[in-house]
Amino acid sequence: MQTSKNSSGILLKPKALWILAAIGLVLFIVLQLWLPSLNEPEQQLSKNISKEQARQAAASFAQTELGINGDFQNAHVTYDTKPELYGYLAKENLVNKYSKSYGRQFPYDVFHVSFSDPDDVLSLLNIDVNMQEGNVVAFEKVISTSNATKQTLLDYGRENTQSLIAREGDISLADKEQLARPYLKALGISEADLKLASSEGQYGLLYELSNYEIGQSQAQIQFHFEYGMVSSMESLFTVPSSYNDYLGGQKTLAYILTFAGYGLLTFVLAVLAIVYSILTRAHTSFKRGLFLASLYFVLSMVGAINMLPYLQKDSLSSGILVFSFVLQGVVTLLMSGSIYVSLVGGDALWRQKGRNLWLRAKEPGYGRHVLTAMKNGYAWALILLGVQSIIFLALENTIHTWSTTDASQSTYNMLLPLLFPLLAWVAGIGEEAVYRLFGIAMLKKMFKSTFVASLITSLIWAFGHTLYPIYPVISRPIELMFIGLLFSFVFLRYGFITAVFTHVIFDTILMAISLMVMGGGLNLVAGLFYLILPAIVGYLIYRFNPAHKDHPTPPTKKRSRLFRLLIPKRIYNCLSKFITNRKRPKIFDGGLFYFFQRSKMLQQQFTTFLANARNRVKLRYDHRFGTLLAVEGYCKAVYLILNSLQQIELLAVPARFTAQADHR
Repeated sequence: MQTSKNSSGILLKPKALWILAAIGLVLFIVLQLWLPSLNEPEQQLSKNISKEQARQAAASFAQTELGINGDFQNAHVTYDTKPELYGYLAKENLVNKYSKSYGRQFPYDVFHVSFSDPDDVLSLLNIDVNMQEGNVVAFEKVISTSNATKQTLLDYGRENTQSLIAREGDISLADKEQLARPYLKALGISEADLKLASSEGQYGLLYELSNYEIGQSQAQIQFHFEYGMVSSMESLFTVPSSYNDYLGGQKTLAYILTFAGYGLLTFVLAVLAIVYSILTRAHTSFKRGLFLASLYFVLSMVGAINMLPYLQKDSLSSGILVFSFVLQGVVTLLMSGSIYVSLVGGDALWRQKGRNLWLRAKEPGYGRHVLTAMKNGYAWALILLGVQSIIFLALENTIHTWSTTDASQSTYNMLLPLLFPLLAWVAGIGEEAVYRLFGIAMLKKMFKSTFVASLITSLIWAFGHTLYPIYPVISRPIELMFIGLLFSFVFLRYGFITAVFTHVIFDTILMAISLMVMGGGLNLVAGLFYLILPAIVGYLIYRFNPAHKDHPTPPTKKRSRLFRLLIPKRIYNCLSKFITNRKRPKIFDGGLFYFFQRSKMLQQQFTTFLANARNRVKLRYDHRFGTLLAVEGYCKAVYLILNSLQQIELLAVPARFTAQADHR
């Protein structure tokens, strides 16, 4: 086994480490890539159409079926999904059956194509296109107010059903059925399967399809009307009310864990980081962490701007978009500041305890240390992928963990999907700085236990991932508690730089795969580039910090306990200064002063021996870390803020919709 002067405990030999890495890679390929592909339906495995093909299909439908002849070049194409439906199907293990039976006419994944001002009447035309087949499954013609806006105003009492019925025009139920018939034919629905679920005088038109059922879910086709014409058509499968109630409770729990367990406690850590970065400033430098915190800020803002197409999907006003990005910038700046003080305070706390877990560029062996950290990072990332696969399998077969879709995390909704894997560096730098470098040191100071400190910081970090669409919500805290402990193990044994490389490489592998499965030569090349980017970074740091530039550390001035008892401080300082003076005569290289030099060497050797013995005793406690890992994603706070701002804007000026409608 190998040991390190900056680590507490024993390290795996390189051969053993890479054998485990190879096993982890095989487990990941088999359990997360190969076996799921065998169970996926053909529809899911088929190649998706491109966004340009979706735009062309939508334009053709608008011309042939809707009779709109306008400018269809200005299109906004995004990925959209029905997470409630997919979540219900996943929970009940009905995804394969649904995809084979109803996947073409009722897909849960579509390309949402929006045409702004397609003619002199419409302000917006939305058309949903099946991602695999390319057929149109829904459309909405917006004159003044979209269906989503109408529903929002209706929920808050700013509209009522009678006003919406009045806006439909003077049409009877029979007229509505006659107007809807051509679109049902275009959708490929037989009239024999239709069952009318609306009555005279009700808002809209609703059909149920008697032969289209799966589990407790029923197929429906819904029409809306404005001014005597069909304004929208949507094909969907309903979701049982019991599932919606369950999902509502799970989301409430997720918000509590995120804002109370993660947000509040992370804020407390940030305050403590400010305090201890000042109190322990003698052990570190305030220049440390400036580059990493700045890099975190830049990459975070790039990630936020990269999601602009998704934010524009709901036609948010430019004012709300500008305000949201300003707010995002302020929040990200505060988070970057928190990471900076965590880097400074964490480094100082460990050095105060006599441990150097984050080498400085001017310290001996820095270049070689970074190169080794990069190599170990790749090995541990592969190990974590294998462990993650085993844990996911265990959770699925014990608490029946399942997940649903999320359009806000899709690479299809990014301005430049090629930039997506850069967020791996955001997670690696920020989370390792706050929860490992500073968090463990701070809580160990409070609880006097490395394991307890690692456990608490892991739980705080785990609570921050509960808004992801994985259920039951408790699955993420269980999974990430072990993951955080394993990251703590890597940090404590190999140092901060190795932990960062491990985190970055792990996330990069998963994000690069997401990028490459989109298809296209550019995405494939970019994914491969991101996979080797950590190796490039580590090698460049090594090349710019070669061994011959290492600076020897100055000898310590600290006196041993024996010297403090036998020799007065002033005399010892004089002797020590005289011994270490380079201009002293050669006669003093040995002789009288050899005893003092030899004593210091013995003292250092004895201290190292005691430290190793202590580490071996503590090993039985410190090595007991779990082995799990999570798929990272981007924070959803900006989307929650945008949705709130949009509703506030709609409720603040509801009169403008009526005025626009009357004008039309």
